[in-house]
Amino acid sequence: MITILLSAIPIVNIVMLFVWAFGSSTNPSKANWAKATLIWMVIGIALAIIFVVVIGTAIFSGMESSSFE
Repeated sequence: MITILLSAIPIVNIVMLFVWAFGSSTNPSKANWAKATLIWMVIGIALAIIFVVVIGTAIFSGMESSSFE
């Protein structure tokens, strides 16, 4: 229960996930969960960046091709 509570706090969650994922004294089950969570975080950040780039490109190209005369 404390694991999920700590992973809900911003900044602390990233630090604790790295400690749990790569710490030598961590339960293997918790270490695997932390590694999987870190992987999902990276996937989410990558998808968010791709989404922002695609939407931003669409908006800027739409603004460039339209004329307000």
